[in-house]
Formats: sequence, structure tokens, C-alpha cells
Amino acid sequence: MTASDETAGTQKTASGPSVELAGRLPEPRRDSARYRFWRRLWRHKLGMVGLVMLVLLIIAAVFAPLVAGANPEAMELRAKNQPPSAEHILGTDAIGRDVWARLVYGARVSLSVGLVAVGIYTAIALLLGSISGYVGGRVDSIIMRFTDIIMCFPTFLLIITVASVLPPNIFNIMVIIGVFGWPGMTRLIRGQILSLRSQDFILAAVAVGVPTRRIIFRHILPNVVGPVVVAATLGLAGAIMTESSLSFLGLGVQQPTPSWGQTLTTAMQLPILENMPWRWLPSALAIAFAVLSMNFFGDALRDAFDPRSKLD
Repeated sequence: MTASDETAGTQKTASGPSVELAGRLPEPRRDSARYRFWRRLWRHKLGMVGLVMLVLLIIAAVFAPLVAGANPEAMELRAKNQPPSAEHILGTDAIGRDVWARLVYGARVSLSVGLVAVGIYTAIALLLGSISGYVGGRVDSIIMRFTDIIMCFPTFLLIITVASVLPPNIFNIMVIIGVFGWPGMTRLIRGQILSLRSQDFILAAVAVGVPTRRIIFRHILPNVVGPVVVAATLGLAGAIMTESSLSFLGLGVQQPTPSWGQTLTTAMQLPILENMPWRWLPSALAIAFAVLSMNFFGDALRDAFDPRSKLD
């Protein structure tokens, strides 16, 4: 054997493991469910518009002191009912408070009420829907009949009735909306679990003696995250609308705390509607902005979670 042959053999031996290891390196899985989800979500144009709108709303709420530039409760009687100007970009209200500042701080109220209320009724729906769908039998019948009874009454009418009895404040509004918002999501979760309960991996877990709690929290609930997230996102828009409606009726957030619905209440006079649009138009547009952003993003999430989506 010549020196050149030995050198070639050495190079071949030395390069062999590196080539073999390189072949074992994991490559990005473009066929994975997670990758397809993000690709479908990214390709949903209205959903991306809604996400940008929602991010802007959250930034305004989180950094309200910087964005508002004024105290929303500070009164300046000499500047009451002033139209938009360099000093007050959206004008002032009947007692000289800055409309822009109250609009920005109102985003905090609306988002906090929506998030807490949706969190409350999502937790209730997950608990009742999981038990009803997985246990079945008499337990399922009792929970569903109770759900049917709650759904027989108009939800908003129930909320108004309870809100008129309790002291009007932001905490009570969060709880009221959360307590009466769970029936629809409970039915959704129950239906999802009923379809999952007969799957092979659930039957196998039952066969090997996996505890029921572990089956529910580790094997079933992760598979219903998609529909629950979509329902919660769309429910957030509904909760904001409900809070605005209650504040408009005087049953929600009270003065001097700024709220979009409350601003509309103070402007419900014909001279103001005709001659002072800066008193009511910004709040109306803010409500529409928030609801549209959440609906757009919720639709995008629904399509992204759907394996039959045409966004691929």
C-alpha cells in the first residue's frame, strides 16, 4: 500500500463519522402541525390586520400614562367642550377633561374587564364541559339540563338584572359577565370531548389504568385548546361590548373612572350629537376598533386550527 492510499484511507475514515453525524441532524419539519398552524395564521390577511390592531390597543392600554399625555380625571372648566386642538387633540368634555386621555385609559378598563370575564367563564366552562363530556351518564344529563336552563334566559337581561342589584363597579362587572358567559363554551368543550373520548389513544389510556384526572388534563384538554382559544378570543369582543353597554346604561363603571360606554352616555343629547362629535365619535370608533380586531384575529385562529383550511 502506498502513502497516497494510506492518506486517502485516513481521510475516508476521518470523514466518515462527520458525514454520518451530519446525516443525523434534525431538519425543520415543514409537515408538522405546529408549522402548518403558523403558516396558515400568517397567510390570513385579515387576521394579521386584526393582530396589529390588537397589539396597538394593548400597547395603548399598558402604556396609557405615556400615550395619553394627560390626567383623564383632571378638570379644566375654562376649557370645557372645546373642539380638537393642539393642546387637546380630541377636544374636551363638559367639565374640561381631555377626551384623548379618557379614551386611552378607557382601553385599560375595557381590556381588563374582557380578559378577567373571559378567564372566569372559560375556567367554568372547562370544568363543567370536561366533566360532562368525559363522565357522561347522569352527571352529563344534570350539567346539560342546568346549562339549558341558563341558556333559556337572555344572557344580557340576566346581566342587567344582577348588575342593577349589586353596586356598580368594575370588579362586579367582571364577575357578572364571567358568571353568565359560560354556557355556550361549555357545550363546545363537551362536544369536543365526546368526540375525543372514543379515540384509540384515550381507550388505550383507560385500558392501562391511567387515572381519570390525568386523562382529562394530559390527554383530552390539550386537544381542545384550539377551539377554546378561538371561542375565548371571540368572547373577548363580546365581553367588551357587554361592559360598554352596561356603562352606557349607567350600570357599569362609574365616574370619574373613564370608560368607552360611559363616555357615550354623557354625550347622548341632541345638541352634542349634532354639534360636538368629538364627545362621542372617538369612543364609538374605539369600540368598533377593538371588536373588529378581535373578531378578525379570532377568525384567523379558527382557520389556522382547522386542518381543512385552504390557507395552505
